[in-house]
Amino acid sequence: MATVKDVVCGMEIEQGSAAGSSQHAGATYYFCSAGCKKAFDKEPAKYARR
Repeated sequence: MATVKDVVCGMEIEQGSAAGSSQHAGATYYFCSAGCKKAFDKEPAKYARR
């Protein structure tokens, strides 16, 4: 399974065990918690640059 970085908090997580994901500008982002997903969904451009 692939490891991905949660762009909100910086935590490395297993893609398959992510708490959620979102699409932005043609890319998929994965999150360690619902809180990180909510923060990303509120301001995706802020985090997608990381």
